Amino acid sequence: ASDDGLVHVSRDAGKNWENVTPPGAPKYLMYNSVDADPFTKGGMYLAGTLYKGGDFKPYLYKTKDYGKTWTKIVSGIPNDHFTRVVRADPKVQGLLYAGTEAGMYISYDDGASWSPMQLNLPIVPITDLAIKNDNLIAATQGRSVWLIDDLTPIHQLSDAVANAEFHLFKPIDSYRMSSGGGFGSIPANWGENHHNGAMFYYHLKNEPGEDDVITFEIMESDGDLIKKFASNAKDKKEKLEVKQGSNKFLWDMRYSDAEGFENLIMWAANLTGPKAVPGTYKARLTVNGQVADTDFTILKDPRSISSQTDLQAQFDYLIDVQRTLSEAHTSIKDIRSVREQMITLKDKLGDDEEYKEITDKATNIDEKMTDVEKEIYQTQNQSRQDPLNFPIRLNNKLAHLSRVVGTGDYQPTDQAIEVRDELTGKIETQLAKWQKILTEDIEDLNRMVKEKSIDAVKMKKDQPTIP
Repeated sequence: ASDDGLVHVSRDAGKNWENVTPPGAPKYLMYNSVDADPFTKGGMYLAGTLYKGGDFKPYLYKTKDYGKTWTKIVSGIPNDHFTRVVRADPKVQGLLYAGTEAGMYISYDDGASWSPMQLNLPIVPITDLAIKNDNLIAATQGRSVWLIDDLTPIHQLSDAVANAEFHLFKPIDSYRMSSGGGFGSIPANWGENHHNGAMFYYHLKNEPGEDDVITFEIMESDGDLIKKFASNAKDKKEKLEVKQGSNKFLWDMRYSDAEGFENLIMWAANLTGPKAVPGTYKARLTVNGQVADTDFTILKDPRSISSQTDLQAQFDYLIDVQRTLSEAHTSIKDIRSVREQMITLKDKLGDDEEYKEITDKATNIDEKMTDVEKEIYQTQNQSRQDPLNFPIRLNNKLAHLSRVVGTGDYQPTDQAIEVRDELTGKIETQLAKWQKILTEDIEDLNRMVKEKSIDAVKMKKDQPTIP
């Protein structure tokens, strides 16, 4: 406890108090914060100010023996940055944070030396600090509340980490939330919401070169791959942005999206993959073949009333729907590929009677494929508003169902399961028709083409003569 100019300590729950004011401290020094040393019995840290008397020097002290002896710990803090607060990190011995009139400082050696910890924090008085759940929260005078929402990389710093070619830090436990992540339209200086996902930090000693390949993989606990990102990926969604020094990567906790196809249009539906259930997972950073692994944990939202069994049932349901949608959309891509090839074939053969049987067969196959395609997907959709005029088909119905069941953290209802089974059954019927076309009709067409020994390059008859 402290009052103006004096510090007192009690060893019997406040029954008796002893004056332990640091000797040599200025008279009337106001002790703004007192923080116990979490690792040393009888250890304590003090932050004092005397700016009201015109003295702007920093005053920080520590004791390890209930105030019998004190050490002043201000090396590295400028003489005009008077101190307001000091806090000890409860996870790492000797790791201290100090708030001054002109910003933040950090010490890795129990106050023997201090370094600026300003980052993107404005130059502002830090009036108080708190550490909660590995987050550092700073109260400022005039600039609201700021926080570092993950201190674990600082906890894991060492000489070995600093000298390594690359290092993947073990991430803080992350909560599985159904919302959050900020609003893109608010001004940047208003701050942002906590990210909605698992945040990873990694360090690269050297600037990556053009030929360097860096990948980041998210896996289940048994090693099954969930998602992979790479510095040389062509797809923007799979692109890993890397630079020399500190890097961070946010995984939104979602599995891969269902397969789509070009110009796919659906109403009130999407192909978004389901969120991972709470549990333990693995992350792997690979730099030019060298690997660094870490495990990490996803926690259940404490506000959710659903059980782990409920969340697993929801995930299994959504993965099953994703699998069916991917199969359906892959089949549509295959149908369209076959159609293009048959158009090319028919153009090559033209109206030649010798090949009429083949062109008729191709036309018949196209009609059968089109029937399957139209049952699965509304082919008349050309814009986002077209579903208002043209009824949605099986894929859209199933994708919308997935969107509904994927909202919130709830086990699928019996009705949702019944509708899924009905839609899946109808899609499987169409896919079976497509497989029959592949194994029977297209095989017949290929056999007919081979029997006719049609040339790969065929010129049209009656070509005009060049004078």
